[in-house]
Amino acid sequence: MQAALTEARFALSTGDVPVGALVVDEAGEVIGRGRNVRERDHDPTGHAEVVALRQAAAARGSWRLDGCTLVVTLEPCTMCAGAIVLARVSRLVFGAYDEKAGAVGSLWDVVRDRRLNHRPEVLAGVLANEATALLDEFFAEQRR
Repeated sequence: MQAALTEARFALSTGDVPVGALVVDEAGEVIGRGRNVRERDHDPTGHAEVVALRQAAAARGSWRLDGCTLVVTLEPCTMCAGAIVLARVSRLVFGAYDEKAGAVGSLWDVVRDRRLNHRPEVLAGVLANEATALLDEFFAEQRR
């Protein structure tokens, strides 16, 4: 999670919401890194999770990321939760809950929906205080 928080801090330089993510393979090697790039790239799909999943799929040469863990500083939204399910990610680890847009228990629970054909293991709240503080500082600065 510390590495994901580092990725999140990099997003600050482009005015993006500081969310960071990485994909770790079965051997514990990082095969994908991402941070929010919506503002930088003018891309509505430029969420940290999507960026990391794309990089991991390219590294693997396959869209199937079974056996992999996605680590992200903020609870995924519906788009990202759907991408996690579709990529067959085995585990999801996230930091802060997102009460306004979270889709892993806050507003919805996409990744645990039994109607879908894949459900990753979920570990929530890892370094949540650090992730929340980074987001709180960013949004406080935006309001000034």
